[in-house]
Amino acid sequence: MSQQVLPTSLSQPEDHSSSSPPNKSLVDSLKTDARDRLNSFKSGFRLGELSGSLGDLGTLLPIMLSLSLTGQVDLTASLIFGGLWNIVTGLTFRMPMCVQPMKSIAAIALTNHMSIGSVMSAGMGVSAVVMALGITRTIHIVQKYTPMSVIRGIQLGTAISFGGKAAELVKQAKSFGGESWTWDNNYEWAVFAFIIVFIFYYRSKRIPTAMILFTIGLIIAFIKLYTNPPAKAVYPKIGVYTIGVTVPTWEEFKHGFVSASLGQIPLTCLNSVIALAALAQDLFPEHPTGTPTIAVSVGMMNLIGCFFGSIPFCHGSGGLAAQYRFGARTEVSIIILGLLKIFFGLFFGSSLSGLIASYPSAILGVMLFVSGIELGAVARTVNDGVYDDQKRHANFIVMITTAAMLVGFKNDGIGFIGGLVAALCFYIGSKYMGSMDDDVQVLTEQRPSAALPAAFSSSMDASVPADGHYERDEDRSSVHKTLPAQEPTRP
Repeated sequence: MSQQVLPTSLSQPEDHSSSSPPNKSLVDSLKTDARDRLNSFKSGFRLGELSGSLGDLGTLLPIMLSLSLTGQVDLTASLIFGGLWNIVTGLTFRMPMCVQPMKSIAAIALTNHMSIGSVMSAGMGVSAVVMALGITRTIHIVQKYTPMSVIRGIQLGTAISFGGKAAELVKQAKSFGGESWTWDNNYEWAVFAFIIVFIFYYRSKRIPTAMILFTIGLIIAFIKLYTNPPAKAVYPKIGVYTIGVTVPTWEEFKHGFVSASLGQIPLTCLNSVIALAALAQDLFPEHPTGTPTIAVSVGMMNLIGCFFGSIPFCHGSGGLAAQYRFGARTEVSIIILGLLKIFFGLFFGSSLSGLIASYPSAILGVMLFVSGIELGAVARTVNDGVYDDQKRHANFIVMITTAAMLVGFKNDGIGFIGGLVAALCFYIGSKYMGSMDDDVQVLTEQRPSAALPAAFSSSMDASVPADGHYERDEDRSSVHKTLPAQEPTRP
């Protein structure tokens, strides 16, 4: 049996015992880390980072507003603790790690009219379970035995779900023209935002599209709120807003855990921890992020924040993809966002609900749609490094199966189980039943260029470097893998 050879840096660690005392090495490492962070902060203060910090608002604002207007969460506490967790996770992970609401809990809470105590109990219940999986490193076992095709399927399914939710937000706006048309929230704004995003799609670091759209939406919201206010409108009012303690009763805890936590646990474990760790490795390989650390982070956020009425928060692969797409490349983006949330939470608090309610859903919908597009794009790497036709075909089928079941049943857990069962069946078939049938083999061996016009195919081939390597455009707004000149010889 062949043994894996570890890299020299790992297999032969340097011996500092004879050259310098351990304390000096620790001090040197702390100085180096501080220097790296300082350089990161200096390079991160630019418009692209600020724009990227706003990329996940399409998910945050509608959910936070809906729950705060019904009294199921405290808006002031949600802003303050959301900002605090932005800062803490930015410093911890050194990347634009998103902090977003637990969507399944929010949906169930709104549907079943749960009390604030039950909502807080649901968030604490999920966090306790996920944190236990992180501390015991059990979540690492789940990640280890989950095929990459299943993870990519979860990401693809989540992306499609984002597209559906984005369409719902846009459809809340008024159609083109007609008697019901309004200037502040209509399909024209959605088309304008769509065009702006895709014109500058690969230049989001230099053209802060999210900040441009957010500013336009904010101006529209101010004009609407002060010129055509709804009944019982709430206007922004400066002051010092405080938060109180929320202690759920035993009955509320049981109701929240059974009704909402059980459905959120698989979603958090799969999308907020496992799929997020995979996406973070794709986008920020220079900052390795382990699933246990992410799981503990999710647990800490809600075991503290939910006692003060904050909306249950988690991380998410979709939020990270959104912030990356709109220009966030360092932790500076979410640290700035966190400071802004804390400022507005402390000095404006719940008085911002009227302004948030006036924000055009057409623009929010487009921002959420782009988040889904960026998350789903990682599915193209499902077969990176795989050259066996049968394995490539099986990986693609497993990914599609996972995504389809997730979207169809609207449940990450069902998609996860369906993908695992499909992957297991393919494994058993390949191990005990041999290779695929000849007619299937022929279909999988067809190259994409065979169906394209000769001129187009040759132009594509001419643009592909011969060595086959990963490339990024100059502002790191996209990542793609060029095709190798020759595939390794199959046995």
